[in-house]
Amino acid sequence: QSCPKGIVTAQAQIAMRSAPKTRAARRAFNVEDLRSAAPLPETTDEVCAVAAAVGAPETDIYLGERATVRTIKQLAQRNALAEFRVVHFASHGLVAGGRSALEQALTEPAILLTPPPKGTTGRALEEDDGLLKASDVAALKLNADWVVLSACNTAAGSGTHAEPLAGLARAFFHAGARALLVSHWEVDSDAAVNLVTRAFAEMVRDPKTTRGRALQVAMTELAGSADPRVAHPAHWAPFVVVGDGR
Repeated sequence: QSCPKGIVTAQAQIAMRSAPKTRAARRAFNVEDLRSAAPLPETTDEVCAVAAAVGAPETDIYLGERATVRTIKQLAQRNALAEFRVVHFASHGLVAGGRSALEQALTEPAILLTPPPKGTTGRALEEDDGLLKASDVAALKLNADWVVLSACNTAAGSGTHAEPLAGLARAFFHAGARALLVSHWEVDSDAAVNLVTRAFAEMVRDPKTTRGRALQVAMTELAGSADPRVAHPAHWAPFVVVGDGR
């Protein structure tokens, strides 16, 4: 899968970048649960728009079957991940002990990437079960000015009652990130596309602006929308910049 020639976002319904909220008894993690997560085709628009804004070649864009935990680990092992100044994830975010059956089975927060093929077992499944967990992130070697975690609850702690920024955020800082864009609650997927792409567009327009100011400009534009749903803070307020990166 590659970036489309034009960026078009048109969703028949609003998708949330979180796990399905099905109620079930706590049980062990099953990789098949990952396949029940709602598809987020609009994340391709977001990733490709950001890549264009920062001038990233298409070979540095990992979509669909290329967007796996195994790929991330391999990039880190050969120090290629440390060459990226912007690292951008757009997917589902999961909180350990959260409301969904999948989250109830987790012991640490994670970002959902493409699950391994059906039938994967043993060592291969241990290496890549489809979840980029906080412990996986902490073992990476980054040198990124900005890591964008465009998913639900990425500023959450390592459990439902943990302090904020103690989960994925702390792991990415430990891995070498100098600044993060993270979310404090569930995000509307189309809102994430609009906010993130607008923030990067502002940084292209004014190379001297800070990341926080770019996010503020994007939020202000959404807050001033004539569409009441778009203008509502629930649509644009979940995200926050942590660290300046300069």
